[in-house]
Amino acid sequence: MTDAPASQFTPRVFSGIQPSGGLTLGNYLGALKRFSEMQDEGRECIYCMVDLHAITVWQDPDKLRHNTRELAAGFIASGVDPEKSILFNQSAVPEHAQLAWIFNTVARMGWMQRMTQWKDKAGKNAEKASLGLFAYPALMAADILVYHATHVPVGEDQKQHIELTRDVAAKFNHDYGVDFFPMTEPVIEGAATRVMSLRDGSKKMSKSDPSDASRINLTDDADTIAKKIRKAKTDPDALPSEAKGLEDRPEARNLVNIYAAFTNQSVDQVLAEVGGKQFGEFKPMLADLAVAKLSPISTEMARLLNDTTEIDRVLARGAAQAREITVPILKKTYEIVGLVGA
Repeated sequence: MTDAPASQFTPRVFSGIQPSGGLTLGNYLGALKRFSEMQDEGRECIYCMVDLHAITVWQDPDKLRHNTRELAAGFIASGVDPEKSILFNQSAVPEHAQLAWIFNTVARMGWMQRMTQWKDKAGKNAEKASLGLFAYPALMAADILVYHATHVPVGEDQKQHIELTRDVAAKFNHDYGVDFFPMTEPVIEGAATRVMSLRDGSKKMSKSDPSDASRINLTDDADTIAKKIRKAKTDPDALPSEAKGLEDRPEARNLVNIYAAFTNQSVDQVLAEVGGKQFGEFKPMLADLAVAKLSPISTEMARLLNDTTEIDRVLARGAAQAREITVPILKKTYEIVGLVGA
């Protein structure tokens, strides 16, 4: 028995986003844009609104329902096609939670305690945090492995969770003498996988920042998008002609990264085009580009959210498609573990 490499399995992409409200440019360039592109790369794509993860901290029920539908609208408006990808909300596919319980018996307490996000979110009040927040990575492992997903597009801040998913898969395979779960590979790429604040290039763009000027929301209209970019913090120097010149210039690097991600270019390719320009000339170029890319998304999101019937239909269909994959995988898992009646 050896660990099962991803190459032994049908190529399949899985990723999820929490429906916590307030989608930003960071969500689009760091995730949604890439999700849309991966549809056409020859791998089955499964995308999920991870609402069970959201309730590891208390959520207002009505707001959670709204946020889940808003996130679904963001997926669709950003180009994720329900005819090409499977799109659903996590709680509608019970096999996620069922496999998570089995993984709770496989994962070790020490593994969970070492998770950076647990330390960050629980802080000094760990004893008051929910058990669900502590066990979050086991559910994330189940989200991925209940599909035998081979690739997971994630940001750098989630890479540790993929490593834990691999640990869970390896221990399960070892404990039961099988090659059942794959060693899933993280996919971390692109110029703007981590989009920074427009007001402070050292901080990640976040919906929780008190300044709305720090971020571009996917619901912003064209005038708002352009105004925020024109007012983005920069420095007085001209843009360099190569990437090395962006060192110690976080705001400049952030705006160039955003431009590169919008145009599917490398940073060096962008700087070959705009090197030597002052920000007074570069910002309008970036603003026009951002408006052209993002305005259709905000318009389509507004249309979908005006009548959520279409969203609900898409999610229900996606959940049924997802269960065609998860039910047999969970059934086989139960048989391996020795659960009667699987």
